[in-house]
Amino acid sequence: MSKFTRRSALGAALFAPAVARAQAWPTRPISWIVPFTPGGITDTSSRLVAQPLGALLGQQVVVENRPGAGGGIGTEAAARAAPDGYTMLYGTQGTMATNPVLYRNIRYEAMRDFVPVHGLTLTPLLLVANPDRPFKDVASLIAYAKARPGEVTYSSSGIGTGVHMSAELFQLAAGVQFTHVPYQGSAPGLNDLVAGRTDIMFDYLVATRAFLEAGRLRPLATTGGTRLAALPEVPTMAEAGLSGAQNSSWSAIMLQAATPAPIVNKMAEALSKVLAEPRVAQTLMGTGSMPLMRMGEPLRTFVAEEVVRWRAVVERSGARVG
Repeated sequence: MSKFTRRSALGAALFAPAVARAQAWPTRPISWIVPFTPGGITDTSSRLVAQPLGALLGQQVVVENRPGAGGGIGTEAAARAAPDGYTMLYGTQGTMATNPVLYRNIRYEAMRDFVPVHGLTLTPLLLVANPDRPFKDVASLIAYAKARPGEVTYSSSGIGTGVHMSAELFQLAAGVQFTHVPYQGSAPGLNDLVAGRTDIMFDYLVATRAFLEAGRLRPLATTGGTRLAALPEVPTMAEAGLSGAQNSSWSAIMLQAATPAPIVNKMAEALSKVLAEPRVAQTLMGTGSMPLMRMGEPLRTFVAEEVVRWRAVVERSGARVG
């Protein structure tokens, strides 16, 4: 036997157990790290998906909330986990695209440390205002803010979140300056907005719906490309004359970069089936989201482009943490 043949045989012998483990996966419960507090839109959508995903894979998928640092704490923990398919991450626009620029001491990179497995949700935001404020639409808000630089205050659910970045993008597109008032989660920011302690906020339909229905918040526009079915009278940013502020928050399942391809593919196929289930898709759309049906190279390209896009927004805004 030649040296080449011996090396080939040795490589195949070493590779075979890894292939066998990947084919048998999963043989125990899977931990799903959601790097945000319970009760928010990320937590709601993850728990909606976890049960049917576990049923398809034949093992329980256990949601673990690990909030902090705009999602950075849980994301870093996922990056350090073994690449064996037993620790999956709820990745978002904030954790994947903006945190590595916002936080000086962040110790992970989206495209280096993770492989995007399958999209989860694509969610436009709503620009809402306290109804006692004088601005009734996007145009009057911009005019008011230009006349009073820094006077308009906006709540956010935390530095680096999609809520925060939507406001930064709006300011850049409109040429205005707001004052940021960050909170730990969406609810405190909305409560202060309703109470009149802040002026505006970008947030999701699922979080704002009750206040809108009670007349305690005024919707000004949605950041999506089309109007929300639940609020057909609310214009898009483009319709309001500010197409540069159009954006949607997104989420996707991530695994560690060295996870074997058969495991990545098996999880992606299972997620594709779960998100296509009518009950899951309808529930997501009821919250103002839609399933993000991308996997493989199209998803990896999407995430890579979003990393570049939001890095530029953060750098232009000058936002930093630490």
